[in-house]
Amino acid sequence: MFRRGLTAWLPRLVGLLVAVCCAVSLVYMLACTPKGDDEQLAFPWANSPTGKEGYQAMLQEREEQHRNYINSLKKQIAQLKDELQERSEQLKNVQDHYTDSLGVGLDRSNPEKTQTDLLAFLHSQTDKAEVHAGVKLSTEYAAVPFESFTLQKVYQLETGLTRHPEEKPVRKDKRDELVEAIDLALETLNSPEGDSNTKHRLYAASDFIEGIYRTEKDKGTLYELTFKGDRKHEFKRIVLFRPFGPVMKVKNENINMANTLINVIVPLAKRTSKFQQFMQNFREMGIQQDGKIHLTVVYFGKEQMNEVKAILENTSRSANFKNFTFIQLNEEFSRGKGLDIGARVWKGNNVVLFFCDVDIYFTAEFLNTCRLNTQPGKKVFYPVLFSQYNPGIIYGHHDSIPPLEQQLVIKKETGFWRDFGFGMTCQYRSDFINIGGFDLDIKGWGGEDVHLYRKYLHSNLIVVRTPVRGLFHLWHEKRCLDELTPEQYKMCMQSKAMNEASHGQLGMLVFRHEIEAHLRKQKQKVISKKT
Repeated sequence: MFRRGLTAWLPRLVGLLVAVCCAVSLVYMLACTPKGDDEQLAFPWANSPTGKEGYQAMLQEREEQHRNYINSLKKQIAQLKDELQERSEQLKNVQDHYTDSLGVGLDRSNPEKTQTDLLAFLHSQTDKAEVHAGVKLSTEYAAVPFESFTLQKVYQLETGLTRHPEEKPVRKDKRDELVEAIDLALETLNSPEGDSNTKHRLYAASDFIEGIYRTEKDKGTLYELTFKGDRKHEFKRIVLFRPFGPVMKVKNENINMANTLINVIVPLAKRTSKFQQFMQNFREMGIQQDGKIHLTVVYFGKEQMNEVKAILENTSRSANFKNFTFIQLNEEFSRGKGLDIGARVWKGNNVVLFFCDVDIYFTAEFLNTCRLNTQPGKKVFYPVLFSQYNPGIIYGHHDSIPPLEQQLVIKKETGFWRDFGFGMTCQYRSDFINIGGFDLDIKGWGGEDVHLYRKYLHSNLIVVRTPVRGLFHLWHEKRCLDELTPEQYKMCMQSKAMNEASHGQLGMLVFRHEIEAHLRKQKQKVISKKT
């Protein structure tokens, strides 16, 4: 009975054991089998292509990348150190300068104190200027006038070259200056006051009505800007002040001009009497007083050519002067072409060129000014000369006209600064050649000098433009030819009108009949009283 039962349970027990073994095997396989590619990469098979050698190659590649990155960081750190040292030196120079200018010691170890000292100086500039209170002035000539402006125009007393009493600012620095003032005023108006959360209107440029400003050269610029208020008769005024800092030393250099030669180039056609006068001035100022000078005369045509050559040869013999060149061209006069040829024919070392006309008078001091304000590759010189009025009008009668040297006085009754003329200029020959010279398509009078001037303005060279006391344009009767273009003829007529006399002197000529009638009446009154 027992054996029969055991025989019946034994197959079932074996089946159960087999099932348990299969289950254990299945669990083992699930637990030990890799789950994906990441684990295969992390733990590769030893004999596979991505085994130990591949892992080492990957580590070497990563190490090289890190090494390159570290080298890059080291270079950047070195550059930053150099820049920091440069900035530190600049800051030290500025601090040294302010130490001398302010009369106070700037504690470099205390940046907050340094900033406080600088702000104190700028505030002192505001206190010195006429911002909060006026100052006593000796005469009306000591007053510094304001100029006014709107968003579109500036209304100015000093009209400059344009001669416009009102204009859109042409100069970028003036335009940017006023735009910056308006922007700062708007920023001030639109900034919340304190911790107030009260909503207020936002001001825009269209709310700007007008402003006034003036500059005290040693203190700064004061701006007063007026904006529309919330109601009809209410306004907002913002007062700004741009303080000027103290003068800073930029350069200290010795300049030796003993060997700097000037080549004076004069284009000419006829006008022998004027050339005779010019050579007298050239001999005295250029040959006798200066000595380092060359003369190039470019003559157009053949009429009166022999007379001009004779004047040159006489000067050469009497003054023992050999430094001149005479070039003759058989063609119509062109100032630009004459100057261009005169500049290019020079075969010596780099030389200062002085483009000159036959009706110009210069002093020996001017020749040094010409040298000092030119530098090859850096600076060209455009002096503003003083133009003489008609001596016949200034002095009334030909018998009372003084000698030429006594006429050359810089006063408003005797002439004016010829700031619209750009013909007399000094530059090194290399700069003239590199800029492209004159526009040779321009014929006759005017235009070529402005074209060259604009070329220099469009370059990276510094253009020095200033009135000079030793350069004069001598008066001569001006004739505007019919062959000129309309634009050239207009320029010629404007120049002719300005050359004659001052506004007041011309007015005396226009109203001379009324003046004479008044004098006659006054004379009759005196006679009637005596009788």
